[in-house]
Amino acid sequence: GWETEFEKYQQYPEYQKLNQGMTLPQFKFIFFWEYVHRLIGRLLGIFFIIPFAYFLIKKKLNPPLMKKLLFMFVLGGLQGLYGWYMVKSGLVDNPHVSHYRLAGHLLLAFGLMAYIFWTALTINKKKFIPSTAYNREKLQPVLNWILAVIFLQIIYGAFTAGLKAGYGWNTFPKMAGEWVPSGLLPLTPWWKNFVEHTFTIQFIHRMLGWILCMLIPGFWRYCKGFELTPQQEKAIDWLLWAILIQFGLGVLTLIMVVPVWLGVLHQAGAVVLLMTAVYNRFLLNNVESSLVRNS
Repeated sequence: GWETEFEKYQQYPEYQKLNQGMTLPQFKFIFFWEYVHRLIGRLLGIFFIIPFAYFLIKKKLNPPLMKKLLFMFVLGGLQGLYGWYMVKSGLVDNPHVSHYRLAGHLLLAFGLMAYIFWTALTINKKKFIPSTAYNREKLQPVLNWILAVIFLQIIYGAFTAGLKAGYGWNTFPKMAGEWVPSGLLPLTPWWKNFVEHTFTIQFIHRMLGWILCMLIPGFWRYCKGFELTPQQEKAIDWLLWAILIQFGLGVLTLIMVVPVWLGVLHQAGAVVLLMTAVYNRFLLNNVESSLVRNS
């Protein structure tokens, strides 16, 4: 029963070093969320396999789509395995999940979501008005840089969460009373500050937010000089709103010292921002393809 599971938990460093004195109801609370997280992962696998098997038997999948779906399945499996690898890092003497592994786990999740979304858009490509070659040539490179910064920000978001870097310096817009605070590079070798020093990591996470808040409105303004399709007009507006809302959520999360519900909203905002950027990237891509048989 619950008592047995609680006794097992008490053998791990997390209880012995961080949660001594935890009550059974408190244990049930953390157990519930971990259990739900793992259950959702398994259910996603089932929700994928059953329709996949059905469409495979009905011969509704052509080879290009089959390859994409199999790649999704492999990515999903890797995500599950990497999740176990991440959790394992917190079962040793240091009762904290490795922030490197957390970043890898999160990056895999976001990458998988982006790939699924891109594939879904490609299947429905005929519903979208193709972009002109000129627009693609001029706008895609800028959007590619924006996507790269978004993924980098996702990594530093994971670093911030994994190292609990959001629980200090909870002021905005200045950090520790300064625009560019001193003490950013105390570790040696110097590069460790960018991946292990909580103060520096929070500063980088802030700066990447500011950079996106300049890049995306700038891109929005740049796009207004082009003849866009109605879908592209809406999509670029959505991207602008996505970064403004996400930036606001980040500021609130910081100054309110990371309440769980707001941290979850901030992570959801990152999903919306990435998917909106991917959608804009798709609309600029006018390569024709047919992934589903007409039968």
